[in-house]
Amino acid sequence: MPRLSSQLETQRCPHCRADSPTMHSQAQFVTTSHLGQNRRFWIAYACSRCGGVLIAASDDEHGYVQEMYPEALDVDELIPEPAHSYLSQALDSLHAPAGSVMLSASAVDAMLKAKGYNKGTLNQRIDQAAQDHLITSEMAKWAHDVRLDANEPRHADESAPLPSDDDAKRSLSFSMALGEFLFVLPGKVRRGLRRNTEPEDAA
Repeated sequence: MPRLSSQLETQRCPHCRADSPTMHSQAQFVTTSHLGQNRRFWIAYACSRCGGVLIAASDDEHGYVQEMYPEALDVDELIPEPAHSYLSQALDSLHAPAGSVMLSASAVDAMLKAKGYNKGTLNQRIDQAAQDHLITSEMAKWAHDVRLDANEPRHADESAPLPSDDDAKRSLSFSMALGEFLFVLPGKVRRGLRRNTEPEDAA
C-alpha cells in the first residue's frame, strides 16, 4: 500500500481508471471517535485527468494507507472467460469511452453466448433472454437505455456522436450488473449451499 503524502502513488484512478494517475493532495484533516480514540489522518486527492476525488487514511500522519474510498472496482472471478477479460478491459479503458463501450458490449455478448443465446443481434438476444426469464424485463429495458450494441463506433457512423464518458460508465455498469446477476450471485448461492450441506468435523 502507498503512504500518505502530497501525491498518492496508486496504480489506477478509481473513477476514470487512468494508469498511474497524478493524484494531488487537496485537503487534510484528522478524525477521532467521540471518546477521542481511533485517531486517523485523512487526505483527499484529486485525479488530474478526470477530477475525481479519492480519500485515503492512515493511523500515522505519513504512514501506509489503511483505508481508501472509493475502492478500486474489480471483475469477479466467477464471471467466465472471455466475458471476464472483456469486462476487465472495459473497466481499464473508461478513459477511452468508445473502446470501453465496445468492450462492454462484447462482455454482454459473451455472457449471453455462455447461456446459449447465439442467434440474432445483441438486442434481440437480450429481449429473448427476458422472454425466457433468464433476466428480468427491467434489465432488458436498462440494456436498451445504454449504448450496448456499440453499432455507432464499430461502424464509424458519421451521423452518430461518439460515446461520452457517461455512456461508457453506464454501459459498464449494466454489463457488470448482468455478470453479477447471471454468474456471481448464483455462484455464491451454490457455495453457500455446499457449505451448509457439508458434514461438520467430528469433535
